[in-house]
Amino acid sequence: MRTTITVNGEARSLDLDPRTTLLDFLREKVALTGTKKGCDHGQCGACTVLVNGVRINACLSLAVMHDGDEVTTIEGLGAPEALHPMQQAFLTHDAFQCGYCTPGQICSAVGVLAEIKADIPSHAGDVGAQARLTADEVRERMSGNICRCSAYPQIVDAILDAAGNLP
Repeated sequence: MRTTITVNGEARSLDLDPRTTLLDFLREKVALTGTKKGCDHGQCGACTVLVNGVRINACLSLAVMHDGDEVTTIEGLGAPEALHPMQQAFLTHDAFQCGYCTPGQICSAVGVLAEIKADIPSHAGDVGAQARLTADEVRERMSGNICRCSAYPQIVDAILDAAGNLP
């Protein structure tokens, strides 16, 4: 099936087997290997990407379902000379060890902050919005992303920092 997906701002139009997952499309067809293949069952979060700003597990989604969508991978969030604030926070807080889960953790964290922002009524104001984010909420919202090296405390600190909410 002819499918066009905008990946990191660039339209990619390819003929795809309808059984191709979004993860395999990104890694094998577009050669963006930052998104990792972990469990292939949607249980680890290593393959988390943003589709139209919403975080999803790319291993559980067929690429043809995203015809016309905009996908952002870790490669599309920032560049070495201009890191995304979440990427910088992960570096600042040493929120990784082996690094395998880090792209999915960062994409998921960016999605979490977008979800929180969307959940807050516009009249609440930024100060009130930031006060609502707690370490417990971060842990709950990030529970679908596994870090086998157990860098969880640093990951939570990085997300709170990027949200402007460190104690």
